Amino acid sequence: MQDKILKDIQEFLADRGLKVSEKKTKLVKSTDGFDFLGWHFKVHSNGKFRCVPSEDNYKAFRKKVKNIVNCSNYGARVKAKKLAPLVRGWRNYHRYCKLDGSRFSLWGTSHKAFKVFNKEKKLNRHTATELIKKAFPTVPYSENRHVNVKGNKSPYDGDTVYWSKRKNKLYDGITSKCLKRQDHSCGHCGLKFMDDERVHLHHIDGNHDNWKPKNLMAVHHSCHQYIHMGKTGKV
Repeated sequence: MQDKILKDIQEFLADRGLKVSEKKTKLVKSTDGFDFLGWHFKVHSNGKFRCVPSEDNYKAFRKKVKNIVNCSNYGARVKAKKLAPLVRGWRNYHRYCKLDGSRFSLWGTSHKAFKVFNKEKKLNRHTATELIKKAFPTVPYSENRHVNVKGNKSPYDGDTVYWSKRKNKLYDGITSKCLKRQDHSCGHCGLKFMDDERVHLHHIDGNHDNWKPKNLMAVHHSCHQYIHMGKTGKV
């Protein structure tokens, strides 16, 4: 059975000019669990499917947080600004995982950061708590609530309308509203959003504290990089 599965995958990729890397590929039982793209997948003995951040992903994230918190080059307010996008991005990436419990809820990590912030002479317990709230913003999550692809759809079918609209369902809040307002098209290049590139929010006036809807524009990741490289008149 395993040989047949591997053969089917090899044939599928071969038709697209790709091949399986023998060094990086292995077949395992779903009950044994495996890591992929920063997640750990496993089917438990009771038949329940679980997906959590992988051990390596969690350690790498905590290391980045620790480096910022323990850095002596700047104070707690600057640290909070640097931590916020890092924490928000990590929580968004894992928003369909099981994040219950103190470990993945980051309670322990945020508490250690609070102790460091609270030691600063210009801060008290109240101001340190407010900074922790800014540094560790909450992100809604729902385990296993992935947006399923219709059974007859494929990224290779050329249906840009379907894949662009599906992209809208993968994002919450402001990003979702921007995608709807822009008819699922990039605000910079005008092309539809496909499923292979992440959507970024661009602050038109350059002020990252200005979150007014008129100042936000949904763009491709590559377009966002291009804008900030100064190769265009847009800011």
